[in-house]
Amino acid sequence: MTKASAPSRALVLFSGGQDSSVCLAWALSRHDHVETVGFDYGQRHAVELQQRQVILEAFRQQFPDQAVRLGPDHLLDLRGFGAVGQTAMTEDRAFEITEKGLPNTFVPGRNLVFLTYAAALADRRQLNALVGGMCETDFSGYPDCRRDSLDALQTALNLGMAQDFVVETPLMWLTKAETWGLSLKLGGQALVDLIIEHSHTCYRGERGELHDWGYGCEDCPACDLRAKGYAEWTAAGRPELVP
Repeated sequence: MTKASAPSRALVLFSGGQDSSVCLAWALSRHDHVETVGFDYGQRHAVELQQRQVILEAFRQQFPDQAVRLGPDHLLDLRGFGAVGQTAMTEDRAFEITEKGLPNTFVPGRNLVFLTYAAALADRRQLNALVGGMCETDFSGYPDCRRDSLDALQTALNLGMAQDFVVETPLMWLTKAETWGLSLKLGGQALVDLIIEHSHTCYRGERGELHDWGYGCEDCPACDLRAKGYAEWTAAGRPELVP
């Protein structure tokens, strides 16, 4: 990981999953000061909130040159918002496609709410970049992952807060295989291993068995996407992806 020359301060939306862990490494390679924020919205895979601290400590231990730029972590309580959605992300129900053609893991407006809260925090912390792992290429059918949605929100946040925030989405046009390649480029095999062992993506919160690609139930949408990406990356010879 290399340090960028331009001084800047960033806030990473950090769930404890694969994508947000790669985004954290990406932010540390570019910004002079990086803070993290997580959201407790009553998610059934709340184990990701526990893994956040494990990953942050692993970053500090394994990447000390970058960790000197790692500032405070923040955890915001949004359980009231999560209860409104009544989705498979917050309730014990089967994963399926709704009548709108969207997966029932879609929490309506989640990324919009997350970024709004993150911007309010960033305003007080004097952080000018908001970094998120939203992705159009391999996204799971979530309309608030689209760059158009985030561009509109960025404009609204800056108008509404008299700010000059930049919403950065380094994974927006990457496949999951390419995300693995980016992690290798950013932090070598040490970062790949950290993500495999410590990050959490599985919607069921399963951490009983460690697979080649990490822990998970193997049959939820998040596990399917993560395992497929890892298999494709491995089959391609595990190429690095230039960030």
